[in-house]
Amino acid sequence: QVQLVESGGGLVQPGGSLRLSCVASGSIFSTNAMGWYRQAPGKQRESVAVILSGGSTNYANSVKGRFTISRDNAKNTVYLQMNSLKPEDTAVYYCNADIFLLSGGRRTYWGQGTQVIVSS
Repeated sequence: QVQLVESGGGLVQPGGSLRLSCVASGSIFSTNAMGWYRQAPGKQRESVAVILSGGSTNYANSVKGRFTISRDNAKNTVYLQMNSLKPEDTAVYYCNADIFLLSGGRRTYWGQGTQVIVSS
């Protein structure tokens, strides 16, 4: 019914920047909250940043001031601009979206993940 497809991950040196994108497609009526989560090897998945449909945002303390989440509601797309990257930001980053379906239902969807590696 709905797919989330992430892009923009890769290898970057400490202090560098990356921009992640996530596009939601399918039987979408509207999207509510959209967010980014990450999971490092041997660790639990954690919330990085969330943005509501009205634009309110929330960030993990570890990324405040370095990461910026934004969205384009017309395109059902959420972005994560990551600056001043650190080795501890290395993880698989997952997109998450709370979606109201054309069928009238509501579900939460996850993307397949995109790898971010911060290393010199």
